[in-house]
Amino acid sequence: MLNRKNIFINSLSLMILGLFSCTSEEVEKAPNVVFILVDDMGYADLGYAGSPFYETPNIDKLASESYQFTNGYSGSRVCSPARATIMTGQFTASHGITDWIGAKTGETWREHKRHDPMLPATYQYHLPKESTTIAEAFKANGYKTFYAGKWHLGDEGSYPEDHGFDENVGGWDKGSPAGGFFSPYKNPKLKDGPDGENLTLRLANEVAHFIERSKDEPFLAFLSFYAVHAPVQTSREKWAKYRDKAEAMGIADHGFEMGDKLPYRIVQDNPNYAGLVEYVDDAVGIVMKQLESLGLAENTIVVFTSDNGGVVAGDAFATANLLVKGGKGHHWEGGIRVPYLIKVPGTQPQAPIDYPVVGADFLPTLVDLISGDVDFSQEVEGTSLKPIFEGDKLDERAIFWHYPHYGNQGGVPSAMVRQGEWKLIRYFEDGHEELYHITEDAFEENELSAAHPDKKEALSTLLGNYLEGKAVLMPTPDQEFDKALFQKRIHQMENELMPRLEKQRLDFLDKAWQPNADWWGSEPAN
Repeated sequence: MLNRKNIFINSLSLMILGLFSCTSEEVEKAPNVVFILVDDMGYADLGYAGSPFYETPNIDKLASESYQFTNGYSGSRVCSPARATIMTGQFTASHGITDWIGAKTGETWREHKRHDPMLPATYQYHLPKESTTIAEAFKANGYKTFYAGKWHLGDEGSYPEDHGFDENVGGWDKGSPAGGFFSPYKNPKLKDGPDGENLTLRLANEVAHFIERSKDEPFLAFLSFYAVHAPVQTSREKWAKYRDKAEAMGIADHGFEMGDKLPYRIVQDNPNYAGLVEYVDDAVGIVMKQLESLGLAENTIVVFTSDNGGVVAGDAFATANLLVKGGKGHHWEGGIRVPYLIKVPGTQPQAPIDYPVVGADFLPTLVDLISGDVDFSQEVEGTSLKPIFEGDKLDERAIFWHYPHYGNQGGVPSAMVRQGEWKLIRYFEDGHEELYHITEDAFEENELSAAHPDKKEALSTLLGNYLEGKAVLMPTPDQEFDKALFQKRIHQMENELMPRLEKQRLDFLDKAWQPNADWWGSEPAN
């Protein structure tokens, strides 16, 4: 029988051992990761980034706590390639998904009747099964993995659950919300909510529920919004709020200018789009508040980014990127420059960072931050940014883009390389190249090939060697190209489409405007 002294000593020992065990568990608990990916959100579509019109207080707060990369790039000017780059850590020339999955190629391109001089190359139609995805990398390190929202990286057999995600809510082959942004959703991977339920908020709540279920073990939650992709829909309340704000700011006498192929929106005053942006911000708030309420905020890495630049031309002609040239689908900075935030627990971010980063960097960075051990089956071309968070500098490196296609937004077949402060663009239609000093010329107005021939030659060689080494697919001349038909279409875009867009813009700002019944008509009664 133990005496009182022995009982006391043994009890004290157990208490100390218990305290030590708890402390060790807390220290060794791997950080969670929440990855937030917005669809088509432009570089200047956020308050912290300089938008005078859109209001994003929750994302602005996240930005204040995060490393802000002012030279953050998507892996491509359109969605599927950029998403594949995030998933695999590879540039488009390596994973082979060079256009949005479903885009026409070869002679089928003529069906669009855009009369372009080349026929687009073909591409991979699903995420390579053999590649180790971000989800598979985290599962290999003991993480639960969850996916909510847009996927667009392949048909059945190549869904999130086929590439390492334990759960998939809403991710399938479609690139836009089939039922719009209000229930019923017409999505086989997402049960309908009550009529009028908002898709963006629903996806955020799904992630919040997953976080609650998984709070006691490390997790990767991937929230991939369908917003702010077309169709541009919002609520009556948000439309009225931003319609009044646009009027108070002063409505510009025109909102579009003609680009090379299509009109470009040059002002941020679309109240429907502003409301859609605000819904994304509301949804981010739901997720961040859940992390805080469960005591997980201090042990959770949060990423916020977009798959490509904002839509200034084509699709819904929704926004203006303001700080950079062009938008989604274009080789200009507006097509590839995106919001790029990483919140790292236990660090104190200072000023925004101008080191060029890209979507391929997320995979190696996140694996590095969790001290992960992963045997990747593919060559990871991204770079871990962890040294930056530790106060070190990274060496200058080259970032590559390959897009042998035409875009719905007026983009043309081309490839680019950025190295340091310089960017070279190679046009496949005629082979000519352009050189820009991006840090001083974000609008790409001053072509510098003649002034810096050595720099142009060096970057041209770098790009050429890279593309040759990857044996990339290329567009081919269209033997049926008719220049007169091409010029006729451009004339129609300027003289017929642009006036219609200007009228639509003013209609949206009219106090008596009413949308289609498929969204406001679905709003639940108060």
